[in-house]
Amino acid sequence: MGTISMDMNVADIVTAVPWSADVFRKHRIDFCCGGKVSLLEAAEEKGIQPDVVLEEITSMKKTHENRGGTHPSTFGNKTLIAYIQENYHQSLRDELPSLAPYITRVSRVHGENHPHLLRLYDLFQELKIELLDHTEDEDRNVFPLILEFLDNPTEELKEKLKPHVFELEEEHENAGKLLNELREITNDYTPPEGACGTYRLVYARLEKLEKDTFEHVHLENNILFDRVRAEI
Repeated sequence: MGTISMDMNVADIVTAVPWSADVFRKHRIDFCCGGKVSLLEAAEEKGIQPDVVLEEITSMKKTHENRGGTHPSTFGNKTLIAYIQENYHQSLRDELPSLAPYITRVSRVHGENHPHLLRLYDLFQELKIELLDHTEDEDRNVFPLILEFLDNPTEELKEKLKPHVFELEEEHENAGKLLNELREITNDYTPPEGACGTYRLVYARLEKLEKDTFEHVHLENNILFDRVRAEI
C-alpha cells in the first residue's frame, strides 16, 4: 500500500486500505457509488475535519499492515465473483426473508407511537425486492458475461456488457439511497430508551445489512466493474 493523501479518491482509498470503509461508514461518507471524489472534498461536504479522517485511516492502515492478510480486492476475477456470491449474495437471500417478519412486527406494534417505523417498513420492503432481484440478475446473466468478456474482450461482448454494468451501478445507487434514509430515520440505528428486544434486534441487523451491502457494492463498482471498464 502506498501513502494515503487528501487528494486521493475515497473509492481508491478503500481499494488500497479496505478496512478504511469502517471509517467512512462511521462518518457517513459514501465510498461505493459516490466514491469518485477526493477525501478532502468528501470530508468538507460532511462538515468534518479532513485531517481527522486521514489520521484515522493512516492509523488503521498501519495496524493492518502489521497484521498482514489478504483482502478480496486482490483476488482474480473468478475468485472475486465466487467470493461476492458466497459472502454477499447468499447472505442476502438468507437474511432479507429472515429479517422481514421482525420488521413487520415492530412496525405494527410500535408504529403508532414511533411513526418512522412505518416508513422503515416501506423502505425495507423496497430494498428487499431491489437487492434480491439485483443479485439474481447478476448471478444468472451478468457475472457469466463479465467472466466471458474479461477472458476474451471482443467488441461484440463489450457492446453486450456495457448497458448491464451501467444498469447495475444505477441499482447500486438506488440501494445506497434507501440505506441512507434508513440510517437517517433511525438516528444512526440508535434505539429509543426502553426499546424492546425485537426493536433493538431490528436496528442491529439493519446496521449489519448496511455494512455488508456497502462492502459488497464497493467490490463490484470499484474493483470488478473497474476491471471491465479497463478493457472497454
